[in-house]
Amino acid sequence: MARRYDPGRRARIIDAALRVIAADGMAGLSHRTVAAEADVPLGSTTYHFGSLDELLVAALRRCNENFVQELRGSEALAEGAAGSAGLAEELTRLLGRWFAGDRGAIELEYELYLAALRRPALRPVAAEWTEEAVELLSRRADPDTARALVALMEGVCLQVLLTGGTFDAPYTREMLTRIVGCGSSR
Repeated sequence: MARRYDPGRRARIIDAALRVIAADGMAGLSHRTVAAEADVPLGSTTYHFGSLDELLVAALRRCNENFVQELRGSEALAEGAAGSAGLAEELTRLLGRWFAGDRGAIELEYELYLAALRRPALRPVAAEWTEEAVELLSRRADPDTARALVALMEGVCLQVLLTGGTFDAPYTREMLTRIVGCGSSR
């Protein structure tokens, strides 16, 4: 029997892994559960991803790409956007849009992001997100300030997710404005 050409299979397996984690958490992830969700033979998952860590790296990278795409498309990085208050306002709007969407998707992204605490293979991918976000924000702020903005945004997101609270846009805007206003002292 001839091998079927299926160029989208790898991407479907990643999407299936994300759905499995969203539904059952990290504990529910196995090559078998992903294969069933993707409707592919078990051998396809192990062919494309020799270990669960390889699959998790691909899934986290997909999540990172989604958020960085939003940041790239944000007015916060637009050429000539209004000063520090404009940057703080746009980052607040970006977080507000993110929290107004599917909360399950945000929880999924952070579950994968925090999995790097116990899975060293994920740490470089988690760091990639931070570095890319800092690089993008460095278009509008110095690198130290950009790193502080990313840290604050991550902290706000974690607090909202872990406490089950709601996103407080005025507080976030104020804190982002303070960070942008301080700038680098180097």
